[in-house]
Amino acid sequence: MPKAAPKKKKAAAPAPIPATDPTLLKRILKSLDDDKAEEITTIDLAGRAAFCDAIVIATGRSSRHVASIAEHLARRLKEAGYGTRPVDGARQGDWVLVDAGDIVVHIFRPEVRTYYDLEGMWSVDEPSRARA
Repeated sequence: MPKAAPKKKKAAAPAPIPATDPTLLKRILKSLDDDKAEEITTIDLAGRAAFCDAIVIATGRSSRHVASIAEHLARRLKEAGYGTRPVDGARQGDWVLVDAGDIVVHIFRPEVRTYYDLEGMWSVDEPSRARA
């Protein structure tokens, strides 16, 4: 009988971040500021989105700057006890997303941020439901 192929280990799920953690946003904003991120904006999504309570949007000056900001943020959150945080898009450095649990951080190059306009998308009020 042929030998069965070894099962691949699944990547560990990121550690959950408690919704009641009052310091998470402060840590994120401090990290972004320390790395000279520009135009830092926070959008409260509590009650509007199921995937997070807030998003933070920031701009880096170049692809390398964007990737560095994201990598430093993920490392600082891990060092602060938040576990390993997923980072997507760091290879290209145009738009990098750091999933910090209840807060999702988007870091863009300037022209990419303008193109996707997340602030504009999330500033629209939810449509009101017509009463029957």
